[in-house]
Amino acid sequence: MLAIRRSSGSLACAMAGRRVGWLARRVAMGPLVPCTLLAMFGMPCARADDPPATMPAHHHMDAMALSDEMPAMTMPGMLGPFTMSREASGTSWQPDSTPVSGIEHMGSPWTTMWDGFANLLYDHQGGPRGQAKTVSTSMLMFMGRRQCDDGAWGIRLMASGDPLMGRNGYPELFQTGETADGVRPLIDRQHPHNLLMEAAATYSRNLSDRASAFAYAGIAGEPALGPPAFMHRFSGMDNPLAPLGHHWLDATHISYGVFTAGTTWSNARIEASAFNGREPGPNRYQVDLGRLDSNALRLSWNPVADLSLQASSGRLASPEQLQPGTAVRRTTASASYNFRIGDIVAQTTLAWGRNVPLPGNSSDAWLLESAVRADARRTVFLRVERVGKDELFLPGQPLYGQVFRIDSLSMGYIHDFARVESARIGIGAMGTVYGYAAALNPIYGESPFSGLLFLRVRL
Repeated sequence: MLAIRRSSGSLACAMAGRRVGWLARRVAMGPLVPCTLLAMFGMPCARADDPPATMPAHHHMDAMALSDEMPAMTMPGMLGPFTMSREASGTSWQPDSTPVSGIEHMGSPWTTMWDGFANLLYDHQGGPRGQAKTVSTSMLMFMGRRQCDDGAWGIRLMASGDPLMGRNGYPELFQTGETADGVRPLIDRQHPHNLLMEAAATYSRNLSDRASAFAYAGIAGEPALGPPAFMHRFSGMDNPLAPLGHHWLDATHISYGVFTAGTTWSNARIEASAFNGREPGPNRYQVDLGRLDSNALRLSWNPVADLSLQASSGRLASPEQLQPGTAVRRTTASASYNFRIGDIVAQTTLAWGRNVPLPGNSSDAWLLESAVRADARRTVFLRVERVGKDELFLPGQPLYGQVFRIDSLSMGYIHDFARVESARIGIGAMGTVYGYAAALNPIYGESPFSGLLFLRVRL
């Protein structure tokens, strides 16, 4: 019986590897997400005689505990022969030395991890166009990994309570993108995230002790385009507001229909995606599945443990509901660097994105953000942006369609003052100032200041 079980496990994993190749060849033929998920969930892969985990069955982690006592993450990577600390949102990479928070359960055959946060915000945006609102933002993420003889299955699920704040989202000066009602664009507001942010399955097959091939498929997920999403970057996750350049860099982190395949060799990766390029609709509780009509290609490289680089490009077919005839060519590049001095852990990210509407004029976004965390309780964070905005006015208004260069500087601080079971509770504040052309003074005022107070609970 033991020999039969071993053979069955090896055969299952081998068949899974062949399915990855078949799916990659077939992705251009139509929406394969349902078939992909059935293939990935329907094939058992762990042997019945898998050995028990050698680590404690339940392990609570925080940034400094990880940095002081063990490698950044004990859980193996889901998409190759490296640790989980390298993996960020979707299939993107971050520096291997990135601290990771969450609750990890080392079991057999599944290893799992939970992560998440909830913010209660008082958001006051200054100037004539500014508003004030008390809202809550949140995210809960689950990851599971099941070992094969020569690879691993994976499950990724993520949800948000953001739809509870209403379709208009929260106030944020100079933020643009998407719509609340399907008729008017959101201007000076950030849209809420959808209830379902990710529901994806993965399979990776080790080609050697340094190389792997993988597939990632989901009804909701993130294609291989841009840096890690802002709420997953260590340099940006403590800042409660979305970057103004979100729709130039990482707005595809919720795509309803994604298939990605790629290969990793040592510290380098190449991957390609087919995905639904349309932004989620105004009903944030709905899953707007669509054809895999868009594509992207990304190169990632972690030359050393403290540095992660990526360059990516993609074509989004009709991303905006209000401009259905316009496609967008998006190109991005980014670098994230970690450093540590004693008990101080920090990360800095520099990112650039360019959108080229087809037809239309190109615009760019630059982002520099840093987070410096001391003794796992106190964090100072900074974000500097320069974005070319052409969506600040409605059709018929005098400045409609003009591109304005918007500069912003945000600085904030959060102090985690208590710990309850597996959660840290913190209180924080942030302020933002802006720079822009004098033509916008009558609309936005000469020197608006935006402030934010927030209470956060984080696993």
